[in-house]
Amino acid sequence: MRVDWFDPGYWRKRESVTGEAAGRGATLFFADGGHEYALRHYRRGGLAARLSADHYLWRGESATRPFAEWHLTYHLAHAGLPVAPPVAARYTRHGLTYRGDLITGRLAGTISLAATLAQGGVPILTWVEIGRCLRRFHDLGVCHADLNAHNILLGAEGAVHLIDFDRATLRRPGLWRDANLVRLRRSLDKVTDELPPGRASEADWHSLLAGYREGVSAVTQDAAGVQVPG
Repeated sequence: MRVDWFDPGYWRKRESVTGEAAGRGATLFFADGGHEYALRHYRRGGLAARLSADHYLWRGESATRPFAEWHLTYHLAHAGLPVAPPVAARYTRHGLTYRGDLITGRLAGTISLAATLAQGGVPILTWVEIGRCLRRFHDLGVCHADLNAHNILLGAEGAVHLIDFDRATLRRPGLWRDANLVRLRRSLDKVTDELPPGRASEADWHSLLAGYREGVSAVTQDAAGVQVPG
């Protein structure tokens, strides 16, 4: 893969850009060879962004955020979990710091839960499927560092996907699961705060929890590549 692929200007010159998504890590969508991809540049958030917008402390290649996320997402994809397939990752070292980028396949025909709520209500069965999806990740020990309504994508026929595994970790069962769900609930409250009432009701949330409790607890040998540290 050419280094040009990580340059947004390259795709703009080729008129291959198909869209952009705002956020802490701005994402550019582009098309090539009949396929669509998402290019995300790693950016800091919160107070850390005041020190440096996109430079991170160098602690070795395997510890870079793009490489760590690529490897984790690769294992999750091969374990059969609904993620955007990882394509390529890059870091550029600058002395004691580095900058990073990640390219994944774009999940065609999907829209975020946040955007769906802005357009209207979400069916009860979809809330149940969201809960089931989250349980699949938790059963494999995946602690999502930023579980929110923007990182849950909804597709055709109730399909649910989870994206953005920057800083995600693999853990043994624990209270972090509840913390993940609490974080999602706060995100839903924030997203729907200025929307018409009822876009994410208590009944909807309990439907999500019902799906989560039902879950999918069987982890097959296919997921052996995903190991939870002891």
